[in-house]
Amino acid sequence: MTQTNPKIAIVTGGSRGIGRSTVLALANHGVDSIFTYRSNQEEAEKVVSEIRETGRKAIALQLDASNVRTFDAFVQNVQDALKEMGATKFDYLVNNAGISHHNSFEKTTEEELDRLYEVHFKGVFFLTQKLLPLINDGGRIVNISTGLTRFAVPESGAYASVKGAIEVLTKYLAKELGPRGITANVVAPGAIATDFSGLRTNDDLKKLIGGMTALGRVGEPEDVAGAIASLLSDENRWVNAQRIEVSGGMSL
Repeated sequence: MTQTNPKIAIVTGGSRGIGRSTVLALANHGVDSIFTYRSNQEEAEKVVSEIRETGRKAIALQLDASNVRTFDAFVQNVQDALKEMGATKFDYLVNNAGISHHNSFEKTTEEELDRLYEVHFKGVFFLTQKLLPLINDGGRIVNISTGLTRFAVPESGAYASVKGAIEVLTKYLAKELGPRGITANVVAPGAIATDFSGLRTNDDLKKLIGGMTALGRVGEPEDVAGAIASLLSDENRWVNAQRIEVSGGMSL
């Protein structure tokens, strides 16, 4: 019997929240991961230990997803990590790293908008570009957007706008990378109980959002992670250039 090598994913922002749950979900699907963290190495190493307990491999690499100047060095680190895993290329890229932002259109500063652009668009654009030579033909890219590109919530306009740009970019990735058999899709979470926007510990806000959601509750990181893992699986190989909202039916 021919033994196939396990798939390998790169997940940015994988030390907490949706990213952490995605790395764990992928491990349960037999996928090894290289994931990034920005500053909390201790938390990242805890995730590595959790993955290894499942029998899968994981390596945590430091990355500031907004600092394009560091991407060449990061790619070299990825190559070293792949070699440690017995591979030269990887299969899945999940662009998940991000920052939250809540401010009105009137009060949002140039610095705030620049920071959002650097993390959520410029960083995603150029990191994906730099990693393209290492993605196997037939691989998959998932970019994380937000339900806020469909429904409007005050003080979310700047954040939603850069995520809207990612949704457009994803269609172009699907078109231009199609000849290599690489798919590109968007997963757009609704309100998720993480530390990202402080929702995890805000019971009043959870109740409010639950009342706006068809399934009657806020989402959990595992809800989104399961959708990402499913989208990366071979069963969804024909899904391409799509925006898939994972919000439990919020603001219908």
